[in-house]
Amino acid sequence: MIKLHTFGRLSLTGPEGHEISSVLAQPKRVAVLTYLALATPRGLHRRDTLLGLFWPDLDQEHARGALRQALSFMRRSLGDVIETRGDEEVGLLTEDFWCDALDFEASLDAGQLPEALDLYEGDLLDGFFIGDAPEFEHWLDRERARLRRLAAEAAWALADESETEGRGPDAKRWGRQAVSFAPDDESALRRLIALLDRVGDRAQAVSAYEVFARRLGEEYELEPALETQELIDGIRTKLER
Repeated sequence: MIKLHTFGRLSLTGPEGHEISSVLAQPKRVAVLTYLALATPRGLHRRDTLLGLFWPDLDQEHARGALRQALSFMRRSLGDVIETRGDEEVGLLTEDFWCDALDFEASLDAGQLPEALDLYEGDLLDGFFIGDAPEFEHWLDRERARLRRLAAEAAWALADESETEGRGPDAKRWGRQAVSFAPDDESALRRLIALLDRVGDRAQAVSAYEVFARRLGEEYELEPALETQELIDGIRTKLER
Protein backbone atom coordinates (compact mmCIF):
# COMPACT_ATOMS: atom_id res chain seq x y z
CA MET A 1 0.00 0.00 0.00
CA ILE A 2 1.32 3.42 -1.01
CA LYS A 3 0.46 6.03 1.65
CA LEU A 4 0.23 9.75 0.97
CA HIS A 5 -0.13 12.11 3.94
CA THR A 6 -1.26 15.57 2.88
CA PHE A 7 -2.70 17.15 6.03
CA GLY A 8 -0.24 19.47 7.75
CA ARG A 9 2.78 17.42 6.75
CA LEU A 10 3.74 15.90 3.45
CA SER A 11 4.75 12.27 3.50
CA LEU A 12 4.82 9.52 0.89
CA THR A 13 5.75 6.00 1.93
CA GLY A 14 5.92 2.63 0.23
CA PRO A 15 4.54 -0.77 1.28
CA GLU A 16 7.32 -1.33 3.80
CA GLY A 17 6.99 2.14 5.32
CA HIS A 18 10.04 3.65 3.66
CA GLU A 19 9.87 7.20 2.35
CA ILE A 20 9.69 7.58 -1.42
CA SER A 21 11.99 10.57 -1.56
CA SER A 22 12.41 10.47 -5.33
CA VAL A 23 8.82 11.67 -5.80
CA LEU A 24 8.86 14.07 -2.85
CA ALA A 25 11.93 15.79 -4.29
CA GLN A 26 9.89 17.01 -7.27
CA PRO A 27 6.97 19.28 -6.25
CA LYS A 28 5.29 18.97 -9.67
CA ARG A 29 5.09 15.19 -9.29
CA VAL A 30 3.66 15.54 -5.79
CA ALA A 31 1.09 17.96 -7.15
CA VAL A 32 0.07 15.61 -9.97
CA LEU A 33 -0.22 12.68 -7.56
CA THR A 34 -2.34 14.71 -5.12
CA TYR A 35 -4.62 15.94 -7.88
CA LEU A 36 -5.13 12.43 -9.25
CA ALA A 37 -6.04 11.27 -5.75
CA LEU A 38 -8.41 14.05 -4.72
CA ALA A 39 -9.88 15.80 -7.75
CA THR A 40 -13.58 15.23 -8.35
CA PRO A 41 -15.22 13.37 -9.84
CA ARG A 42 -12.95 10.67 -8.45
CA GLY A 43 -11.43 8.19 -10.83
CA LEU A 44 -9.84 8.83 -14.20
CA HIS A 45 -8.91 12.36 -15.34
CA ARG A 46 -8.38 13.63 -18.84
CA ARG A 47 -4.79 14.26 -19.88
CA ASP A 48 -5.81 17.59 -21.42
CA THR A 49 -7.02 18.74 -17.99
CA LEU A 50 -3.68 17.79 -16.44
CA LEU A 51 -1.77 19.61 -19.18
CA GLY A 52 -3.68 22.83 -18.56
CA LEU A 53 -3.20 22.57 -14.80
CA PHE A 54 0.48 21.73 -14.65
CA TRP A 55 2.13 22.81 -17.92
CA PRO A 56 0.09 25.80 -19.14
CA ASP A 57 3.10 27.53 -20.67
CA LEU A 58 4.14 24.61 -22.90
CA ASP A 59 2.72 23.79 -26.30
CA GLN A 60 0.69 20.58 -26.66
CA GLU A 61 3.56 18.40 -27.77
CA HIS A 62 5.96 19.43 -25.03
CA ALA A 63 3.26 19.42 -22.34
CA ARG A 64 2.25 15.86 -23.25
CA GLY A 65 5.90 14.85 -23.17
CA ALA A 66 6.30 16.37 -19.70
CA LEU A 67 3.21 14.51 -18.46
CA ARG A 68 4.40 11.21 -19.93
CA GLN A 69 7.75 11.68 -18.24
CA ALA A 70 6.13 12.47 -14.89
CA LEU A 71 3.81 9.45 -15.07
CA SER A 72 6.63 7.16 -16.16
CA PHE A 73 8.76 8.31 -13.26
CA MET A 74 5.93 7.78 -10.77
CA ARG A 75 5.27 4.29 -12.13
CA ARG A 76 8.90 3.39 -11.53
CA SER A 77 8.75 4.86 -8.03
CA LEU A 78 5.26 3.79 -6.94
CA GLY A 79 4.58 0.62 -8.89
CA ASP A 80 1.23 -0.06 -10.51
CA VAL A 81 -0.90 2.52 -8.70
CA ILE A 82 -0.87 4.76 -11.80
CA GLU A 83 -3.71 3.74 -14.12
CA THR A 84 -4.19 4.87 -17.72
CA ARG A 85 -6.99 4.33 -20.21
CA GLY A 86 -5.73 4.73 -23.73
CA ASP A 87 -3.93 7.99 -24.41
CA GLU A 88 -6.53 10.27 -22.89
CA GLU A 89 -7.21 9.36 -19.22
CA VAL A 90 -5.10 8.91 -16.11
CA GLY A 91 -5.99 7.88 -12.56
CA LEU A 92 -4.97 5.92 -9.47
CA LEU A 93 -5.75 2.36 -8.44
CA THR A 94 -7.11 3.19 -5.00
CA GLU A 95 -7.01 -0.39 -3.71
CA ASP A 96 -3.22 -0.03 -3.63
CA PHE A 97 -3.17 3.62 -2.60
CA TRP A 98 -4.15 5.35 0.67
CA CYS A 99 -4.43 9.09 1.25
CA ASP A 100 -5.34 10.76 4.54
CA ALA A 101 -7.61 13.27 2.79
CA LEU A 102 -9.56 10.46 1.11
CA ASP A 103 -9.85 8.58 4.41
CA PHE A 104 -10.94 11.81 6.12
CA GLU A 105 -13.88 12.24 3.76
CA ALA A 106 -14.78 8.55 3.93
CA SER A 107 -14.84 8.74 7.74
CA LEU A 108 -17.09 11.80 7.60
CA ASP A 109 -19.44 10.02 5.21
CA ALA A 110 -19.58 7.07 7.63
CA GLY A 111 -20.39 9.36 10.56
CA GLN A 112 -17.05 8.63 12.21
CA LEU A 113 -16.34 12.24 13.15
CA PRO A 114 -13.64 11.78 15.84
CA GLU A 115 -11.73 9.43 13.55
CA ALA A 116 -11.97 11.94 10.72
CA LEU A 117 -10.65 14.76 12.89
CA ASP A 118 -7.77 12.58 14.07
CA LEU A 119 -6.66 12.51 10.43
CA TYR A 120 -6.94 16.27 9.94
CA GLU A 121 -3.53 17.42 11.17
CA GLY A 122 -3.46 20.73 9.29
CA ASP A 123 -4.28 22.31 5.96
CA LEU A 124 -4.01 20.28 2.79
CA LEU A 125 -0.39 20.46 1.53
CA ASP A 126 0.27 23.26 3.99
CA GLY A 127 2.90 25.66 2.61
CA PHE A 128 3.09 23.82 -0.71
CA PHE A 129 3.38 26.02 -3.80
CA ILE A 130 4.16 25.67 -7.51
CA GLY A 131 4.86 28.99 -9.17
CA ASP A 132 4.29 27.95 -12.79
CA ALA A 133 0.93 26.20 -12.29
CA PRO A 134 -1.59 28.89 -11.28
CA GLU A 135 -4.68 26.83 -12.11
CA PHE A 136 -3.45 24.03 -9.85
CA GLU A 137 -2.85 26.59 -7.10
CA HIS A 138 -6.43 27.82 -7.49
CA TRP A 139 -7.69 24.24 -7.24
CA LEU A 140 -5.51 23.63 -4.18
CA ASP A 141 -6.77 26.77 -2.45
CA ARG A 142 -10.37 25.66 -3.03
CA GLU A 143 -9.65 22.16 -1.74
CA ARG A 144 -7.90 23.51 1.34
CA ALA A 145 -10.89 25.72 2.13
CA ARG A 146 -13.40 22.93 1.49
CA LEU A 147 -11.63 20.36 3.64
CA ARG A 148 -11.03 22.93 6.40
CA ARG A 149 -14.75 23.77 6.38
CA LEU A 150 -15.66 20.07 6.61
CA ALA A 151 -13.33 19.68 9.58
CA ALA A 152 -14.89 22.67 11.34
CA GLU A 153 -18.42 21.39 10.68
CA ALA A 154 -17.47 17.99 12.12
CA ALA A 155 -15.99 19.57 15.24
CA TRP A 156 -19.10 21.73 15.77
CA ALA A 157 -21.33 18.69 15.34
CA LEU A 158 -19.35 16.90 18.06
CA ALA A 159 -19.48 19.99 20.28
CA ASP A 160 -23.27 20.21 19.91
CA GLU A 161 -23.68 16.50 20.56
CA SER A 162 -21.47 16.66 23.66
CA GLU A 163 -23.36 19.65 25.05
CA THR A 164 -26.73 17.95 24.49
CA GLU A 165 -25.48 14.88 26.35
CA GLY A 166 -24.20 16.98 29.25
CA ARG A 167 -20.51 16.42 28.54
CA GLY A 168 -19.31 19.98 29.04
CA PRO A 169 -15.54 19.34 28.87
CA ASP A 170 -15.92 17.49 25.57
CA ALA A 171 -18.17 20.23 24.19
CA LYS A 172 -15.55 22.85 25.05
CA ARG A 173 -12.74 20.81 23.53
CA TRP A 174 -14.56 20.27 20.25
CA GLY A 175 -15.69 23.89 20.13
CA ARG A 176 -12.13 25.15 20.56
CA GLN A 177 -10.95 22.77 17.87
CA ALA A 178 -13.65 24.04 15.49
CA VAL A 179 -12.52 27.63 16.03
CA SER A 180 -8.88 26.67 15.49
CA PHE A 181 -9.72 25.72 11.91
CA ALA A 182 -10.99 29.24 11.19
CA PRO A 183 -9.26 31.60 13.66
CA ASP A 184 -10.37 34.72 11.76
CA ASP A 185 -14.04 33.72 11.64
CA GLU A 186 -15.70 36.00 14.20
CA SER A 187 -19.03 34.22 13.93
CA ALA A 188 -17.26 31.00 14.97
CA LEU A 189 -15.73 32.84 17.91
CA ARG A 190 -19.19 34.04 19.00
CA ARG A 191 -20.46 30.48 18.74
CA LEU A 192 -17.64 29.30 20.99
CA ILE A 193 -18.20 32.12 23.48
CA ALA A 194 -21.91 31.28 23.68
CA LEU A 195 -21.08 27.60 24.14
CA LEU A 196 -18.63 28.35 26.97
CA ASP A 197 -21.27 30.54 28.60
CA ARG A 198 -23.90 27.80 28.44
CA VAL A 199 -21.64 25.16 29.97
CA GLY A 200 -20.67 27.56 32.77
CA ASP A 201 -17.11 28.42 31.79
CA ARG A 202 -17.55 32.17 31.49
CA ALA A 203 -13.96 32.96 32.44
CA GLN A 204 -12.78 30.97 29.43
CA ALA A 205 -15.34 32.75 27.27
CA VAL A 206 -13.85 36.09 28.26
CA SER A 207 -10.32 34.74 27.72
CA ALA A 208 -11.20 33.50 24.22
CA TYR A 209 -12.64 36.91 23.37
CA GLU A 210 -9.59 38.78 24.68
CA VAL A 211 -7.16 36.63 22.73
CA PHE A 212 -9.17 37.19 19.55
CA ALA A 213 -9.53 40.94 20.14
CA ARG A 214 -5.83 41.35 20.84
CA ARG A 215 -4.84 39.49 17.69
CA LEU A 216 -7.39 41.42 15.63
CA GLY A 217 -5.93 44.70 16.85
CA GLU A 218 -2.30 43.69 16.40
CA GLU A 219 -2.65 42.14 12.95
CA TYR A 220 -5.41 44.19 11.36
CA GLU A 221 -5.81 47.29 13.56
CA LEU A 222 -9.48 46.40 14.01
CA GLU A 223 -11.73 45.64 16.95
CA PRO A 224 -14.42 42.96 17.26
CA ALA A 225 -17.87 43.62 15.84
CA LEU A 226 -20.48 45.27 18.02
CA GLU A 227 -22.42 42.01 18.17
CA THR A 228 -19.38 40.25 19.64
CA GLN A 229 -18.71 43.05 22.12
CA GLU A 230 -22.31 42.99 23.33
CA LEU A 231 -22.17 39.22 23.75
CA ILE A 232 -19.03 39.38 25.90
CA ASP A 233 -20.32 42.35 27.90
CA GLY A 234 -23.32 40.25 28.90
CA ILE A 235 -21.05 37.42 30.00
CA ARG A 236 -18.83 39.78 31.99
CA THR A 237 -21.94 41.11 33.75
CA LYS A 238 -22.79 37.55 34.79
CA LEU A 239 -19.27 37.08 36.15
CA GLU A 240 -19.58 40.21 38.28
CA ARG A 241 -22.75 39.08 39.99
